[in-house]
Amino acid sequence: MGAVSVRDLAIGFGDVSVINNLSLEITEGEFIVLLGPSGCGKSTLLNAIAGLIDIKQGQVWIDSKNVTWAEPKDRGIGMVFQSYSLYPRMSVEQNLSFGLRIAGTPKDEIAARVAKASKLLQLDPLLKRKPSELSGGQRQRVAIGRALVRNVGVFLFDEPLSNLDAKLRNELRVEIKKLHQDIGNTMIYVTHDQIEALTLADRIAVMKSGVIQQLASPHDIYHFPANLFVAGFIGSPGMNFISGALRGSQGVACDYDGGSVDMSRYPFARPPAEGTRVTLGVRPEHIDLGDAPAGAHGARGIVSIVEPMGAETILWTTFAGKSMTIRADGDSTVKVGDEIAFWFDAARASVFDATSGERL
Repeated sequence: MGAVSVRDLAIGFGDVSVINNLSLEITEGEFIVLLGPSGCGKSTLLNAIAGLIDIKQGQVWIDSKNVTWAEPKDRGIGMVFQSYSLYPRMSVEQNLSFGLRIAGTPKDEIAARVAKASKLLQLDPLLKRKPSELSGGQRQRVAIGRALVRNVGVFLFDEPLSNLDAKLRNELRVEIKKLHQDIGNTMIYVTHDQIEALTLADRIAVMKSGVIQQLASPHDIYHFPANLFVAGFIGSPGMNFISGALRGSQGVACDYDGGSVDMSRYPFARPPAEGTRVTLGVRPEHIDLGDAPAGAHGARGIVSIVEPMGAETILWTTFAGKSMTIRADGDSTVKVGDEIAFWFDAARASVFDATSGERL
């Protein structure tokens, strides 16, 4: 149970097209995260799967059934929203069981489902409390439990952690990941938080303007971004970008303003054309301090900003006329104004066509 298929979906509001001809296949038991900036269409896509908005064309299939025009209650889904939407006068136990009672579920089955959900979500000590007596994290666990008791194949999460502080977000994120491991149901999760996406997902669909830019594992999204948008959106601090042009029929070098990077070890998907304008992307953690070893590209710069972050220190300098961030050790003693030597291996970089933005 729980496979989801979105086929040639189109959604618009008036003359505004939000999603056009989008297709997405989600296998049973997968944890898929829809990631992107505000307004990219990720919540719209989730609501279309849930049956909460009308679509212009296309189909939605859940568990091998065409549910395109089915009511939300008939789709075999459970949904968790950004707002908790708990009934304030009901206890936790009553909130968990309310939907089942309305549906006429037998009392013994209700009790069994509530007991199972409360155990999974560690809600047993809270069952008699009212929502006003709970913390934000506890309330969101109740909201998740309310979806969980429905005993469905697919769970939809619409930015469920965005109302919580950083510590609670981290704690509940771990609980959601453990919940998925325990129950194995299909989960589709919307967020603009890349940390949530990278830590939770089996696969991430990065969206922009209603289009999936890349659908891949967290590892591939981070290390092999499909285009400049994905590369710039994923990562904190963000990827460093250097403008240049390729020289040599096999892309043996990337000439930039002030120097040249040996690209002979870079795994090009296909031999690039001579003179191709490119953008070279390097992650801050792929830059090391010190003199460059053989085969690596070295440079020097003056440190303009130092950001101590505990386990790591972020250094800001310049390279090829642009700001560059370097992720250094948390014990780094580098100060503002220091001149540093640094280097990176072009084989670990990403190269994008400057015109199309696509990875080369």
